Amino acid sequence: MRVAVLSTDELYNELAGQINTVEWLKANDWQQFIAIKDADVYFNLSENAGAENYLYFTAAVFINAVTTTLKEMNAPGNVCGVLAWPGFLQRNTWEISGDVSKEHIEILNKLNKTYIQVADEPGMVSGKIISMVINEAYFALEDEVSTKEEIDIAMKLGTNYPYGPFEWSKKIGLNNIYTLLQKLSTTDKRYTPSSLLIKEAAAL
Repeated sequence: MRVAVLSTDELYNELAGQINTVEWLKANDWQQFIAIKDADVYFNLSENAGAENYLYFTAAVFINAVTTTLKEMNAPGNVCGVLAWPGFLQRNTWEISGDVSKEHIEILNKLNKTYIQVADEPGMVSGKIISMVINEAYFALEDEVSTKEEIDIAMKLGTNYPYGPFEWSKKIGLNNIYTLLQKLSTTDKRYTPSSLLIKEAAAL
């Protein structure tokens, strides 16, 4: 199986580093990506994946669809969204939005991945939950409840999460968290980002 990937080096290594039984074709930009004509599947994991036109492709496509939904971009039926924040592609089970075809399932099987069908919504499931947890941690920090380090420790001990909220924000990227919170807050004010989170994201 030939797999074309447009992504950062970090996400490419997360995806390709786990499987050596397929041929990986890494593109550095959109023009290189669409120039790969004979791949069995295309992964656009770039941050602006939702801004591109996928009518070029007839094969199955997976795109990073954390903040832009498939409906918003009027994606064709062969495109599925995947929660592709840093760290999430290493999971055995992926969150997938869109019409998951037999072809998509066969590809996931070859990549040793199972999937959960989720709604075509910003953040999918885990993205919304983790961004909310991180935002609440920033509110607690604003109120001087505790330090970042202590909040991380308390969260890991109390919930058995692999990371605390501030550790998550570093791994995922605080700008990614901020962008999702901004998008979610347009329809649900519970996701309004804290002032401190906005300040730290702007300083990056």
